[in-house]
Amino acid sequence: MIKIAKLGAALAGLMLASPAQADPLLDGGKLVLTNGISSIEGASGGGLASWATIAGMETNRGLGLSAHVTGIELADYGWQSHGIAVGIKDRVELSYARQNFDTRKVGEALGLGKGFRFNQDVFGAKVRLIGDVVYGSPLLPQISLGLQHKRSLDGAIIRAVGAALSSGTDFTASATKLFLSKSILVNATARLTNANQFGLLGFGGPNQPARTLQFEGSLAWMLTPRLVVGGEYRTRPSNLAIAREDDAHDLFVAWAVTRNATLTAAYADVGSVATFDGQRGGLVSLQLAF
Repeated sequence: MIKIAKLGAALAGLMLASPAQADPLLDGGKLVLTNGISSIEGASGGGLASWATIAGMETNRGLGLSAHVTGIELADYGWQSHGIAVGIKDRVELSYARQNFDTRKVGEALGLGKGFRFNQDVFGAKVRLIGDVVYGSPLLPQISLGLQHKRSLDGAIIRAVGAALSSGTDFTASATKLFLSKSILVNATARLTNANQFGLLGFGGPNQPARTLQFEGSLAWMLTPRLVVGGEYRTRPSNLAIAREDDAHDLFVAWAVTRNATLTAAYADVGSVATFDGQRGGLVSLQLAF
């Protein structure tokens, strides 16, 4: 009887323990929208740019999860991606995205066939080194290092357009800070890459086979705790001889519909794609994060 009484007391103590004492796997402790959205490559950040953020709504006590689906309607092309990301104790992020690029009528003009699709898998990893997006000194941003391994599923066609490789790896270094008193978020990312059209047209080419250093910048203003507007700019290499590649930029609005669901709409301009200029249009993305 004494043993049973002691066991009952122990169970009662566990039931009365506070959430902090229990150290839950899913604590949802991040401020709304401070985890970013899913970028076009699947990593947490903005639409075009990777940020130093770690995916999910969990703090350093939990395991964060996010999933996204994104669609872009350009003048002559269609683009879609979907993927998942895992944040481990707000320190390490692992992500995956599948990208599908629909050439529509352009595919026929290019000899690929009407509606031909380029497909690519992107596997990402990111680690937070120092700092915090929200807390701590305003002079110390959150700084993360990352990599994104991209693998085209259309290797023969990729090489036919002049790409040196059908797979490649980008390396990123990002610094992100939210200045709460001003409701302003600033991000800067350096990317070492030789990807053509984000990797959809392979890696490297006659103009430049090796990786070059590119820049991604983001500026966002929190109108309310659930509504953010901003813009991004991303430089890109121009490696292929058959067509130039322009820098990309966007203007976006992100709305936290609920704590765990974020809807993003943007005007995106990626310039020239496979000799067709003026590729700009609308982006819509839905992210669920826990």
